[in-house]
Amino acid sequence: MSNQTGSDRPSAKSLKPLRTLWPFITPYYRTLIAALLALLIASAAMLAMPVALRFLIDNGFIAQNMETVNRYFGWFLAATVIFSLFAAMRYYLVTWLGERVVADIRNAVYGRVIRMDPSFFEVTRTGEVLSRLTTDTTLVQSISGSGLSIALRSTLSLVGGLAMLILTSPQMAAYTLIGIVVVVVPVIITGRFIRKLSRQSQDRVADTSGLAGETLNAMQTIQSFTLEELQTGRYAEAVRQSFKTAVKRIRLNAVLIGLAFVLVFCMLTVFLWAGSRAVLAGSMTPGQLGQFLMYAFFVGSSATALSSLWGEVQRAAGAMERLSELMQAEPVIRAPAEPEYLPDRIDGRIVFDHVTFSYPSRPESRALDDVALEIEPGSTVAIVGPSGAGKSTCFQLLLRFYDASSGTIKVDGHEISRLDPLALRRQIGLVPQETVLFGETAMENIRYGRPDASDEEVRQAAVLAAADTFIQQLPEGYQTFLGERGTRLSGGQRQRIAIARAILKDPPILLLDEATSSLDAESERLVQVALEHLMENRTTLVIAHRLATVKKVDRIVVMEHGRIVAIGSHQELTLNNELYARLSELQFGDI
Repeated sequence: MSNQTGSDRPSAKSLKPLRTLWPFITPYYRTLIAALLALLIASAAMLAMPVALRFLIDNGFIAQNMETVNRYFGWFLAATVIFSLFAAMRYYLVTWLGERVVADIRNAVYGRVIRMDPSFFEVTRTGEVLSRLTTDTTLVQSISGSGLSIALRSTLSLVGGLAMLILTSPQMAAYTLIGIVVVVVPVIITGRFIRKLSRQSQDRVADTSGLAGETLNAMQTIQSFTLEELQTGRYAEAVRQSFKTAVKRIRLNAVLIGLAFVLVFCMLTVFLWAGSRAVLAGSMTPGQLGQFLMYAFFVGSSATALSSLWGEVQRAAGAMERLSELMQAEPVIRAPAEPEYLPDRIDGRIVFDHVTFSYPSRPESRALDDVALEIEPGSTVAIVGPSGAGKSTCFQLLLRFYDASSGTIKVDGHEISRLDPLALRRQIGLVPQETVLFGETAMENIRYGRPDASDEEVRQAAVLAAADTFIQQLPEGYQTFLGERGTRLSGGQRQRIAIARAILKDPPILLLDEATSSLDAESERLVQVALEHLMENRTTLVIAHRLATVKKVDRIVVMEHGRIVAIGSHQELTLNNELYARLSELQFGDI
């Protein structure tokens, strides 16, 4: 799915996107049936009121019969009570259904997005996804809840009212049908323009959400470069564009509503005039006129409500179209139809068999170029090289965030493209250089390594990662909320939380993106001991930036421009490889 703006996205020509709501409604068909029954009873009671009014006027007021007046007032009151009770029931059931459907849509969209691979997010901004999960689902909520309630009630009132109008006076009912056509046609024409503007308005909101998310996640960088004014101006411009597009939509919607009201009330005025002439001519009783006008009011108000709702339906259709794009998005990386079996714990043998790869966003540039490497179970291999050499790409491909353009990667003899990505990733522990912490407690952040771990196992992992001491000193210990992205911790503390996660997961393969790079000397010593214990009897790949790391590994792989240029020990490479010698001097501070 590409991240297009509202101007270049193809806009739908109909309300077909709303059909995708149906699979979310059908699980609650009992609620829907109950709501429809309540609607039918409420509508029947409402349509009975004009009949009671007719007999009240003709048989009560005109005949001056108090007993008849009392009887039909009783019927009128009974119809009012029944209508009120079942109208409230219908509103509750339909609104509950709308809330439930939108909750399920949000879950479905989030569940799909969180399983998308990194290539999806190369072309789709996070703010765009958040906008669809919030703004778009709110629009769908308005139409599937109270909007649906109004639509059902108004539609039934319109149809039932028209039927009763025909029974009351066929000639005037014909005039009513002509009037409805005069009202509906402008609404449909105007609604098409509202749909287009609605889509653009929602896209502008997504732009502001994306910009806000981008800047709020880089607050320290913005403030350190004193970019507050620049970013405030950028956001203000995005908001201005969003407001400008919204005003166009609101203006057109206002014209639509005003036009509908004018046409409906003009129609009612004409009916009143024609009915008065019929009463004076003796072709219609006063009671029939009262009954007709009440039905005409029902029809007119229903047509007005549907006209007002049409703009919201258009917006909801646009929102559902955008949500459907996310729900229909398919990850490039997924399990094959019949994935190969992978045991619960593998040995950890890794083979890169002449792997070549280019990122989807940079197809002309090779991130890896004919990489061939065999890593024995239980061994430790360091990957070194300048920026852009392909070190992190090796991790990305091994985790199967991307598939190789050519060549294969094997784990214990299995081509990883033939494995279920979830089964593969359960065998791998990752400690990234930039640790990601969640808005949870210290306990829960470590437990992400193995969600079913006990509290004691979490604490043991923290002890091995040299994290227990500082966690115990937090205000509430392991139950301390760490703040969004772990802002309450230092870089070294966040790194030790990440190492504790990996220790808790206890995977046969470890990927360490220089796991000790953010630690002070004392913490590094403690964590290094923990890592050495953790690395025993398991395969470890380390992206190395420090000499202390590369001196203790079994082999060092030197990469440049996506290719392996040398493999050996620290001493061998220092003597025989110019690139490694230069890196040792510049990067490791040693030759």
